Amino acid sequence: MRNDLTIYDKVADRWWSDDIRWVRTLKNLVPGRLSWMDSQIDWAGKEVLDLGCAGGFMAEALDARGATVTGIDPAAEAIAAARAHASQTQRKISYDVGVGEALPYAEARFDAVVCVDVLEHVQDLPRVLAEVARVLRPGGLFLFDTINRNFLARLATITVAEDILRLLPKGTHDPAMFIKPKELRRAMRDAGLRPGPFTGLGPRGITLRGDLIFGRLPLTAILYMGLARKPGATL
Repeated sequence: MRNDLTIYDKVADRWWSDDIRWVRTLKNLVPGRLSWMDSQIDWAGKEVLDLGCAGGFMAEALDARGATVTGIDPAAEAIAAARAHASQTQRKISYDVGVGEALPYAEARFDAVVCVDVLEHVQDLPRVLAEVARVLRPGGLFLFDTINRNFLARLATITVAEDILRLLPKGTHDPAMFIKPKELRRAMRDAGLRPGPFTGLGPRGITLRGDLIFGRLPLTAILYMGLARKPGATL
């Protein structure tokens, strides 16, 4: 089975335990993503939606930067783990169970929508982007990362990461759902968003535990991140 989204619920009770290698990989991606995203937005005081938040790694990092954070994910058990951890650490993060194709929020609710490791999993990309545009305030930012669709990306993320190194469970991704940057730019424009810069994301080192350290890379051939803005006054 490809694009297996049940993996998040299966490990929800150990999401914050640090004893599952592939979950640590997801956690280790957060600083690498934010090292670039922090240069694009001042999070302090912003209303931010973490779309596809899973157990809350990115949501808690954004909360620590002073944002008012809402997280949403279809994995109910993962959301329960996120809520429990936020309560334990006294973080005021709101979490909801739901999907990107039908966000349960009012128009122009958020200053920014963050969507990491999600777009290559959704069933209806144009609908998700339309919902992102709807809930963003004029001038608001959509910040994301996803996986390019080509032979090299399939080799790295499926053959190496899933099948050989087991950095992710087998079946996590369906390479047919990967997205070329030009396709994503076109889809964002169709949704009423103005694409901004894209940049690469990938391994930059390794920890003493043998886990990868991630950061910005110049090439977008495998993983890439970027932003788009909803037209209107700049926040």
